[in-house]
Amino acid sequence: MDLAYTQEEQEFRARLREWLAKVLPELPPKPSPDDWPGRRAHDLGWQRRLYDAGYAGLHWPVDAGGRGATPTQHLIFLEETERAGAPYVGANFVGLLHAGPTIAAEGTAEQRARWLPPVLRGDEVWCQGFSEPGAGSDLASLRTRAVRDGDAYVVTGSKIWTSHAEIADWCELLVRTDPGAPRHRGISWLAMPMDAPGVTVGPLRTLAGTTEFAEVFLDEVRVPVANRVGAENDGWRVTMVTLSFERGTAFVGEVVACRRTLGELARAARANGRWDDPVLRRRLGRLHAEFGALWRLTQWNVSEAQSSGGVPGTGGSVFKLAYSHARQELYDAAAEVLGAGSLVLDEEWVRERLSSLSYTIAAGTSQIQRNIVAERILGLPKGR
Repeated sequence: MDLAYTQEEQEFRARLREWLAKVLPELPPKPSPDDWPGRRAHDLGWQRRLYDAGYAGLHWPVDAGGRGATPTQHLIFLEETERAGAPYVGANFVGLLHAGPTIAAEGTAEQRARWLPPVLRGDEVWCQGFSEPGAGSDLASLRTRAVRDGDAYVVTGSKIWTSHAEIADWCELLVRTDPGAPRHRGISWLAMPMDAPGVTVGPLRTLAGTTEFAEVFLDEVRVPVANRVGAENDGWRVTMVTLSFERGTAFVGEVVACRRTLGELARAARANGRWDDPVLRRRLGRLHAEFGALWRLTQWNVSEAQSSGGVPGTGGSVFKLAYSHARQELYDAAAEVLGAGSLVLDEEWVRERLSSLSYTIAAGTSQIQRNIVAERILGLPKGR
């Protein structure tokens, strides 16, 4: 991987910086965490600005509506938007980073034409309906059933930890279409409209006090067969494509944010005298090295995805495992630097610290990631 910037890439960075400097002061204030209609409008508005400026789906293939940017241009975009304090993808997370790339890789021409442009324009929001109350990280044991009835599936069951369900237009939904098949077979990947009769959404309040997750109940919901991505009963393979995006490239912007946060902590430690503690300095130095290594791994994963047709490989599990633990330690260090007096309940630090606790569970637990690394990368035998 060539880490040197070409003249074209340097010009791309300059143009992006100029655009960000112009457009960011024009943005409306960020809504409160509990104002989900406001957050949806804010996040979709930012996505529309990116689309109009030609930055939406920067690294998506051209035939999927993207710009087909190089991995380096993609990373430059992430670096510069984070450096400038631009909004994160927010409510667009599932559509832009999970469902959209999956449909781009696995969908038919009609499906790509129907669902990808609204995601890129910021017209529609997606949620993820994978986990179930009795399945959790054991995704292959899901029990939500879809029975074929003519040109539709009749879906019954429930999902939990469904990201952004209360404001979503569509759900990337895993269902069991052949209950007699082995666990990893007989599963299908559907695009379900959230306004379909029989869909009930119940928000879940997290430890951090937000409701970005929900439980979703499905009572004989009719989903057109045309909304199935991939072949019937081939959903496990399609799901692995989705999870490769979720673990391999979806967190890259957050690595940039963590490196910026680490710099802020170092400056705060110098200002409040905590920098004189050699143990703390070593801790921050080690975190600096860890996030530097994670950024290099990010570059490698993005380059690998580009060379393999846009789908990340199993190296994403290595990244997810290391990143989730490093993020938790980062906010442990923040508490040490800032002290209890600074961590009042309305501080962003507290919300981020509480949020960091979920990262060893979200997108596949650390135990699951270790199994993937052991079996698929190191070639070790499966545990019994």
